[in-house]
Amino acid sequence: MNTVGPAGSPSPAGRSRLPERPPLSQPRSTGSRSSRQPALGLLGLLLVVPVAVALAIGAGGEGSIRVLAPLVTFSLPLVVMIAFWWEDWPGTRLRSSWSGWADTVLIIAGAIVLTAAGQALAGRLDPAALFDLTPGPGHVPTFPATMPLAGLAFVVTLQITLVGEGWPLRRLDPLVAGPIAVAIAWAVAIVGYLTVVEIESPPGSDVIARDGPVPGAVLGATLVLIGAWQVLFFVVWRGWPFATVASRAARLTIAHVTVIGGGIVSYLVLRELLGLTPARITALSGCFIAAGLLFGMLFEDWLGNLSPAVERAALLLAILALAALLAITLQAIANRAMHLTPRTADDWVGHAALNALATATILHVAIGRRWPFPNPAE
Repeated sequence: MNTVGPAGSPSPAGRSRLPERPPLSQPRSTGSRSSRQPALGLLGLLLVVPVAVALAIGAGGEGSIRVLAPLVTFSLPLVVMIAFWWEDWPGTRLRSSWSGWADTVLIIAGAIVLTAAGQALAGRLDPAALFDLTPGPGHVPTFPATMPLAGLAFVVTLQITLVGEGWPLRRLDPLVAGPIAVAIAWAVAIVGYLTVVEIESPPGSDVIARDGPVPGAVLGATLVLIGAWQVLFFVVWRGWPFATVASRAARLTIAHVTVIGGGIVSYLVLRELLGLTPARITALSGCFIAAGLLFGMLFEDWLGNLSPAVERAALLLAILALAALLAITLQAIANRAMHLTPRTADDWVGHAALNALATATILHVAIGRRWPFPNPAE
């Protein structure tokens, strides 16, 4: 993914203005297959898989859902900001071996702060409960009460960054534009959380119950489906078919309506016609997103020697196959190795795919710049 600037740059990519569109979603030229793929992607798995395993089971099965899932989800807008707005700054001020680590430390610190802010909105600030697997009565557990807020903030950040092409913020200095994009996303998320989401308060907890029209689990599943459309169109297919529309106003309008509408319609089909629960929809959609990021980022340009139409079809089929394999494998681990209940198993599969595997892929490619392996962008 050619989105990074040289190590040692005092500002993002060594420039004060960003390109008109995010490089990740810019159409590639025909015949752009990387000679380093798939070897480079396979090498990347040596780092991606251990990080994903740590995020998936670092606090145990159910413990990882309750503690790590909120922290990782709240970190994702910061990951997007550093990767696609700041182009890995401030890590680019350091040599490549330290760049990704420095950015990751910044993301972790920000994730704790944002999770605490989400906890305060859910009830009150309760630092002990941020890292407690079983906080008990009188506390404010962050899962599941804060997850709709975190999911909204992330999906809106991606919507602004990729679907909306960052317009008009990309005209600004990257160090200013990125935080503004995250702030807008958070503002939308807070309004939605306080007015739309239904939140149930666990017995004895200090979580504030809210009677919005949309249950948190339903909103969460719909947001993950919107994320799946975002990944397919703007990571895997690099902006196609919207990039073919010359008028920015028409292009962005069509893109926003298609992605958001696609997520809503997909939820209705999966829920009302197929009878899947919101937790199962989230799990399956999370596997699709993880598979899409693996092919769209980790194995980027592997099939670039094919014609664009054939490449898109091949990638979609490959992603569907890998997503199915992930869903079956992760479900088996949840059921047979962890002995989780069916609902908790679905929650863990969604966490393992979205917050573990997908996040580890982004961290390795977009934040760590594929270190320590050769980066085609450098």
